Amino acid sequence: MSAETGQDPSHPELSNPVISAAAAAASAPATPIASASAASSPAVSGRAVSDPAVSDPAQPIPAASSPEAVESVLTDPERLARVALARAFGPEHPRVAAEVLQYGAARVWAEARAGHPGVDPLRDLEAAARVGARLICPRDPEWPTELDALDRLRSGGDRSAVGAPLCLWVRGPADLRELAARAVSVVGCRAATSYGLRMAGDLAFALAEQGWAVVSGAAFGIDAAAHRGALAAQGRTIAVLAGGVDVPYPAAHVELLAEIARTGAVVSEVAPGTPPYRRRFLTRNRVIAALGRGTVLIEAGVRSGALNTVSHARRLGRQVMAVPGPVTSAMSAGCHRLLRDYREETVLVTSADDVSEEIGVVGRFAPRAAASGSRDSLSAVVRELLDAMPSRTSVGVSALARTMRLRPEEVLAMLGPLVIEGLVESVPDGYRLTALGRAPSNAPAPSKARGRTRRS
Repeated sequence: MSAETGQDPSHPELSNPVISAAAAAASAPATPIASASAASSPAVSGRAVSDPAVSDPAQPIPAASSPEAVESVLTDPERLARVALARAFGPEHPRVAAEVLQYGAARVWAEARAGHPGVDPLRDLEAAARVGARLICPRDPEWPTELDALDRLRSGGDRSAVGAPLCLWVRGPADLRELAARAVSVVGCRAATSYGLRMAGDLAFALAEQGWAVVSGAAFGIDAAAHRGALAAQGRTIAVLAGGVDVPYPAAHVELLAEIARTGAVVSEVAPGTPPYRRRFLTRNRVIAALGRGTVLIEAGVRSGALNTVSHARRLGRQVMAVPGPVTSAMSAGCHRLLRDYREETVLVTSADDVSEEIGVVGRFAPRAAASGSRDSLSAVVRELLDAMPSRTSVGVSALARTMRLRPEEVLAMLGPLVIEGLVESVPDGYRLTALGRAPSNAPAPSKARGRTRRS
């Protein structure tokens, strides 16, 4: 491409004056930051430099939600540099993300551009436009602020942390920031059992009904069941891919990903057209963990990759939850080990109400259905009669009548059916409770303000 004309013979559409200006911005020479070769080191030196010709990384980046903003994407060197760096290095180089955070993407790309002559950010923007995807960058109105925790993790001293994505490519009409504000991540193994698939689908369905967006990775097994459960409830779900948003993976889920893109969001931090390299599944997992308020683990072996997502969630300080399974199932061994080894940081959950209690509004608790007791179907006065009887000894009808302030015949009328039900037994000196009758009641106690008067 010619920096002077902004035209590329292989891409005649780049003759558009707006794109030409973008090409000039992307190709313009910049003041070197470090003397090291860009081909050998993607990062810049720690030397502080002030250059007003390069975009200030602290300044807001224009949003990409209006025609004016679309034009600014093509002419903003900072955004073009983020696209270029994402293509050249991907998420596997945490030092690049750290340098971008410190100096700005335009300065870092100016240093590294000579070593990557084949990288053209405009080509990625065009590929995204062809599949209906859009670019969002940090400080965009749609950027999920939850991802900023990944940068704080690194700046807090965790040098192994990759940091937040340089940019995100998004397919789908949903606003990603809005979805992430009320999202929960659901992950698990690919070789899921019928129990795990049902739990994932039912849990995601109920969470979607409660207004939660479900985040997962679109893989076989638990991921796919969670996505489908949310879609079945007409809810919204986010699929975070390890490859480009235009590369369905696994290929069998092309229809599932298309359905997600119709109502929710298909997201990736790597450039369009990028295949899902194996190592990127692990770096992708940090995005899944960061987008949700908490992460639910449903079925995972002791070496499952889903445990990597849980590890990211724990480092980010997000709530970790696990669904238990049969103790004989190897597919639940990872969940059980998590509950045992990280009992202070992991909560056992079995329903959407349990999950909402952990990550929802503070002070809002899941409803707890009381266990049904043998007395629960009885009237309040009959339960009061049972409560008035000694637990281990017998009592006469007259004594019960005095305690209850009722006539003896009224007490006898209540005791007869209780004997038939097995709650009370008749003995020579009166009546006494059986083991079944001694079981406590879960029904509300009668009001003490009711009072009772003796009948004549």
